[in-house]
Amino acid sequence: MNFYYKTIAKEGFAEFKDRGSRFLGYAYPIETAEDFKKNLAALKKEHPKAVHHCFAYRIGLDNLLFRVSDDGEPSGSAGRPILGQIDSKGLTNVMIVVVRYFGGTLLGVPGLINAYKTAASLALQVTPEVEKAVEKNYRIHCTYDLLNDVMTILKQVGCTIHNVEQSLFCDVHAGIPLNRLDAVLHKIKDIHTVEITEEKTK
Repeated sequence: MNFYYKTIAKEGFAEFKDRGSRFLGYAYPIETAEDFKKNLAALKKEHPKAVHHCFAYRIGLDNLLFRVSDDGEPSGSAGRPILGQIDSKGLTNVMIVVVRYFGGTLLGVPGLINAYKTAASLALQVTPEVEKAVEKNYRIHCTYDLLNDVMTILKQVGCTIHNVEQSLFCDVHAGIPLNRLDAVLHKIKDIHTVEITEEKTK
């Protein structure tokens, strides 16, 4: 079982030029397909005159959730080479979009593959890789007076707090690292009246 995965720490940007065409590579850390859609929409707005917005992303740990697009370029000349750069570094929860401004000279399929691959590779080179703990999401339901106790346990082991809803009762939505899961569940269940349930990922 994997307790950690590799992704990128922040956005990266790099530019590659070939025979007048400009290839702008943008790399982003993402968690969901929704994050991907927002970033792609923002780039299309930023570069409305570009001829292509080719992309690839990979999300999750089972290698099943990925998508590639050649966006009008010859089949296999853009999206797959971009994904290849993500996979060659063993990264996940990453998207790369390469925006192309056509320079008037056709590059041919080998030239396109090289250009998209290079732009994607350069964008990844300028952003640091990070190792993150694999987490399971839980909802912790407790009375208001116990919220501090719950939060202290979660913060001690570096859990990710996604959301805290406070009204008559409190619901904490948190990601608990797999390698600390048993210890955290044990400590929380020791607090009287606190309920904890696993949340299914969407």
